[in-house]
Amino acid sequence: MTYQDTLDWMFSQLPMYQKQGKSAFKKDLSNTLKLAEHLNHPEHKFKSIHVAGTNGKGSTSHMLASILQEAGYKVGLYTSPHLKDFRERIKINGKEVSKQFVIGFIKQNEGFFEANQLSFFEMTVGMAFDYFSKEKVDIAVVEVGLGGRLDSTNIIAPEVSVITNIGLDHTQFLGNTLEAIAFEKGGVIKPNIPVVIGETQKETQSVFKDLAKKNKSHIVFADREITEVYKSDLLGSYQSKNIRTVIQTVKELQKKGYKISEQNIKEGLVQVIKNTGLLGRWQVLNEKPKVVCDTGHNREGLQYVMHQLLEEKFDALHVVFGVVNDKDINTIVDLLPKSATYYFCKPDIPRGMDANKLKETLNKYDLVGDAYNSVNEAYKTALKGANLNDFIFVGGSTFVIAEIV
Repeated sequence: MTYQDTLDWMFSQLPMYQKQGKSAFKKDLSNTLKLAEHLNHPEHKFKSIHVAGTNGKGSTSHMLASILQEAGYKVGLYTSPHLKDFRERIKINGKEVSKQFVIGFIKQNEGFFEANQLSFFEMTVGMAFDYFSKEKVDIAVVEVGLGGRLDSTNIIAPEVSVITNIGLDHTQFLGNTLEAIAFEKGGVIKPNIPVVIGETQKETQSVFKDLAKKNKSHIVFADREITEVYKSDLLGSYQSKNIRTVIQTVKELQKKGYKISEQNIKEGLVQVIKNTGLLGRWQVLNEKPKVVCDTGHNREGLQYVMHQLLEEKFDALHVVFGVVNDKDINTIVDLLPKSATYYFCKPDIPRGMDANKLKETLNKYDLVGDAYNSVNEAYKTALKGANLNDFIFVGGSTFVIAEIV
């Protein structure tokens, strides 16, 4: 099989949450545990940091990886979803896993995957852990896919567990209250392993404290401990929360003997994009007119982004906007600026919401614009219609961003 053949097999034959939605979600770790045994438990052969949360876990994971790289460690990084190429999910010191490894791993284990009906996410986690084990990384930063307690990544025993924050996202899987979601994400808290909570929230604080107490885990709330925030090349004022979380996590690693200097922290934070290749976090794509894209898509994420948008100076605002069809528009519509011109579009995946349906829905809330056949057409039209001092924001879904970065 070629690399493309391999990807086609992975994407089409096996259910994948990012493309299908709820039908691909498995609330069970039994498949992952079977796979771990089949692969001779690679998760036991490298040290790790486990990062969960509603928003910021991707940025936090990349910042941590960058700092550890600056400190001279060989660092694995597992994140999801990818924007352009599947291999973005699995990196060592910023370099993507090779096409040959992906092909070889699938070819070697294809029979096992089919016999056990593994999901896309389960086998991707297995691939990442197998790769990190074989490449003998010093430490891997592992981002949770969805939730925590029953997420496929939750078979590691990390050096530190991290939970960035809790918001109302993926409620169809995780529960419809902040407390219920906190319990699911709090499933990454392990016996006698320290846990860093990024943001203190009154609804979730006691949930995390109770879980930490049951597990005899040291718990620390980063926003109560860290006052000085260093600069980062990940732009957006909202990153200050992630930076506090990262600095506190580094402090926990230092307690365990990791040699990470203040200089490593500072350099790591300003070299995140160079060291890890992260895309889509308040990413500036053009200057005149200024074009920015951001992957924030749930209420909390969009709140951060819209707050940042208000700090920008421009003559007119243009918004290229698309969502997935299981998105509850009512939870975000009040955050979208009414003064903007909208370019409604459908991301090119089965789950993408039809652009005309999105237009019809948002027109009712006085959000005015036209529907376009593709993200690219919407973006090109916005660029053509904008003056040099205007501002174009592209967002609503990770899958919209993936088509233009």
